[in-house]
Amino acid sequence: MLVGMTGYGNVPFSFGQMKGFLEIKSQNHRYLDFVCYLPVGFGAVENKIKNIVQKEISRGRVTVSVKITEKSAQNVQFNQRVVQEYLKEAKKLQKDFSLDNTLTIASLVVLPGVVETKEAILDVDKFWTSSLNMCLQKAMKSLMSMRRSEGKSLEKDIAHILKRMSAQVNNIESRTKTILRENKKILSPEEFPSFQKGCEINEEITRLKHYVEEYKLLLKAQVPVGKKMDFIAQEMQRETNTIGSKLQDQIVSNSVIALKSKIERLREQAQNIE
Repeated sequence: MLVGMTGYGNVPFSFGQMKGFLEIKSQNHRYLDFVCYLPVGFGAVENKIKNIVQKEISRGRVTVSVKITEKSAQNVQFNQRVVQEYLKEAKKLQKDFSLDNTLTIASLVVLPGVVETKEAILDVDKFWTSSLNMCLQKAMKSLMSMRRSEGKSLEKDIAHILKRMSAQVNNIESRTKTILRENKKILSPEEFPSFQKGCEINEEITRLKHYVEEYKLLLKAQVPVGKKMDFIAQEMQRETNTIGSKLQDQIVSNSVIALKSKIERLREQAQNIE
């Protein structure tokens, strides 16, 4: 089955007092383009995230973001050495200038350097094992579900395009036979072989039919086929151009134009398929 390249997943996480969410999204891209946005200190898990993504996805621009909404409580400490220095100087001022001793806890804590706050140290490996890895797996499941759903829609559209293309190819083949039959009546035995040779498109018709059948097989493939579909569509375009240059007939020209339009649709859709 076909797999598209558009998907999204968002899963919240909690680890101790820390809370946040992991977001993953994918968009069209010619190759696999992986981008990861992590908070400071989370760099150790980037390769782990990338490895999991690469196991599921081979094509598309994939962005993974880990965002913290609530941080762990900060550790508050009093710098006793600084407090001692303040008290020492305060006593000296009190003695030298006969001042009242009015230095209190409330006045001490607002002095520079007395209160220190430190971020709680995060155990990234434990965080990955107990929380983040499971979040990524859930987000990937959601993203892949969307990509497969898009693939089903693309499969239906492409199957419809191929059906209409087959009809146009048959029209060209039938019209070619009519053209040859009509000209055989009006051209001399010497002129007709040359005319027939110039209108010979059996090879092009055969290849177009083959490409259509090849495309149908790709619709059921269990591996990424987007690049191959684009390549086959280019070959279809080339065969169609050759037919248009060989047969200068209004009915054939109309069918060629219709074929080109449908082939362009195929190429556009191939850009959406993994």
